[in-house]
Amino acid sequence: MGTPKAWLSWSSGKDATFALHALRSAGEVEVTGLLTTVARPASGDGRSRVPVHDVAQPLVQAQADALGLALHAVELPSPCPNDAYRERTGAALQRARADGVAHVAFGDLFLADVREFREQSLRGTGVGPLFPLWGRDTAALAASMVACGLRAVVTCVDPARAPASLAGRWFDESFLDDLPDGVDPCGENGEFHTFVTDGPGFARPVPVEVVSTGERDGFVQAEIRAA
Repeated sequence: MGTPKAWLSWSSGKDATFALHALRSAGEVEVTGLLTTVARPASGDGRSRVPVHDVAQPLVQAQADALGLALHAVELPSPCPNDAYRERTGAALQRARADGVAHVAFGDLFLADVREFREQSLRGTGVGPLFPLWGRDTAALAASMVACGLRAVVTCVDPARAPASLAGRWFDESFLDDLPDGVDPCGENGEFHTFVTDGPGFARPVPVEVVSTGERDGFVQAEIRAA
């Protein structure tokens, strides 16, 4: 029957990138595409962006090109009601199933409610969930990401959970050393989010530069652009 096909839920960040690395290393599924959601903010430059990570779609497309994978972008309204989210992602999953995709993989680490939501969203679609990083120690995982050459910049910080000064910094040993107690090294509780510029599986880097940092909608965002 061959190796089952899978899409990877793609946020543009480090956890998704390392999940792809784990899946490719295990060889139990063939990742054939990246599934991402984008929305057009009410303010800004009018470009569609990955929610929360606040990364413009052209940069995400550049990641997909460097990884040699098709990018399947689902355009969401902003704000996005749950019904609209389910309808639009459901349509994408129907296309995936028609293309022979058997699984969607996620980079989630330990939040049980998030995993339950993922599993529920796939019920009845004919597509099953995969969680290749689930349950790993996040301190060890973060160190492994840095050690394997993964390069990422912090694009979003929740100042209620982590220092705002982390926005715009590179996810490296120095960054991990500077994290206060109580901040998860992978930001799994929503403390921070990243954009990956290089790492395992990248045929070439996706260089970016931090243009500015500022507060928006309660988060501290680092605006990045292609360098």
